[in-house]
Amino acid sequence: MSDYQHEVEELERKSATAARLFDVRRIIGGLFVVYGVIVTIAGITASDADLKKAQDININLWTGLGMLALGLFFLAWMKLRPVVAPAPEETGAAAGGTSGSASGTTD
Repeated sequence: MSDYQHEVEELERKSATAARLFDVRRIIGGLFVVYGVIVTIAGITASDADLKKAQDININLWTGLGMLALGLFFLAWMKLRPVVAPAPEETGAAAGGTSGSASGTTD
């Protein structure tokens, strides 16, 4: 193989790694988990005056638990269905196959 082919393969591996690293599910899930922990702690340590303001519903606790569940859902989704970078053959075929014949017009 030529140096050019090795360089292309290396860039493809780096691209796949970058796609997994910057998966939006990781960012959203991580933020929801962090904020969920903070809000849950605030709900656990709520005073009677705080509960009376919310008509005896510990809204911080319920909201924190919901945020934790949503964040864990996003992180589990990311683990179960990881991002797969498209193969170079697929992207080249998709770009070349749609030109001209898909317009549906005849002259």
